[in-house]
Amino acid sequence: MKKSVLLFAFILVLLMAVSFTGPYPNSPSIEGTWELESFYNYDGENVIDTIEKSDGYRQVKMYSKEKIMWTRYVPDEPNGRFGYGSYKVTDNSLIEVIEYGDDDMMKALDTMRNFTFELILNKDSFSQITVDSEGNRTFSENYKRID
Repeated sequence: MKKSVLLFAFILVLLMAVSFTGPYPNSPSIEGTWELESFYNYDGENVIDTIEKSDGYRQVKMYSKEKIMWTRYVPDEPNGRFGYGSYKVTDNSLIEVIEYGDDDMMKALDTMRNFTFELILNKDSFSQITVDSEGNRTFSENYKRID
């Protein structure tokens, strides 16, 4: 009887420990703060050109559990840019739904609010890749984690 109780208690503790770690304890998360490093142009599948951001250009994205906010500063433009909304990450995609933003963003939102990207996510970097209607890669923004 004692052995059965001890075995049951051991299994219970083991199940509780597994439930706290979750099914993917080492998978990277997009939650955090990210800064744009570069852009890629694609030939449909492969990178054909890397474009470094220009001096003074800054773009930062912040992801919480369900919300995103991004901001951009370009030295030659007097007004900054920003957007706010929600997002969802699946196995290989990032879907952003922008709710509001600066004046230019609000004008763009009249035609498009949902932005879907192919996502390559690592612990300290990610790329959001734009694909055309046939699924060919065209362009990406590449970010590094800053927090």
